[in-house]
Amino acid sequence: MSGMSSTAPRRGRPTKNEAHLSRSTIVTAALALIDSEGVGAVSMRTVGRRLGVDAKSLYHHVAGKEQLLDAVAESILASIEVPAPTGDLRTDLRAAAHAFRVQALSHPQAATLVLTRQLKSVRSLAPVEGVLHILLTAGFDADEAVNMLRTMLAALIGTLLREVNAGPTYGTTDTAGIAARAADLTEAGLPSIRAVAPQLARFDAEAEFDYMVDAVVDLIVARRA
Repeated sequence: MSGMSSTAPRRGRPTKNEAHLSRSTIVTAALALIDSEGVGAVSMRTVGRRLGVDAKSLYHHVAGKEQLLDAVAESILASIEVPAPTGDLRTDLRAAAHAFRVQALSHPQAATLVLTRQLKSVRSLAPVEGVLHILLTAGFDADEAVNMLRTMLAALIGTLLREVNAGPTYGTTDTAGIAARAADLTEAGLPSIRAVAPQLARFDAEAEFDYMVDAVVDLIVARRA
């Protein structure tokens, strides 16, 4: 049409922001959104808005929200660096457990996502490879190594899920809160709970994690003997 400007952009031409889109930039934006607003804030629309692009452009790189959430969890798991074996099984397993905890909690709002997604990509297997290497190097056969790996992961995930869901006041410094919880437990009328109410009312995340790790490591070392 003669009235149409010859300088009008062609339909379908990507915007400047869209031209720089990649799976990596999308995952980074989604993680930043989770850090600031939580997992519930993530949608293709909100991530697109954060990147300054139409949500439809994201589908060239990720299939949808669920795949995007998987990719976020995978990126965090892939960053876990299990230290190389030193030859001391106890030291190596403790180091692996603490490396897992540090990265799993590096983005507190994403921790539950990391700990509960069922991931299958090679990137997400980095910590699994590290722990298996420790166990196989220590002399466990394939069956026992896998059993010990699964036992360790179950303990790690359960303990860390408890930690991230405990809430900011459920610790060791909220004296009033601890006293109130101890009183509630005492008044529950259950004799065994009443006997340990002060202990149940407190939650020391570091101490509980260390206790769990020591218990699992003791089990694994005993199985090797």
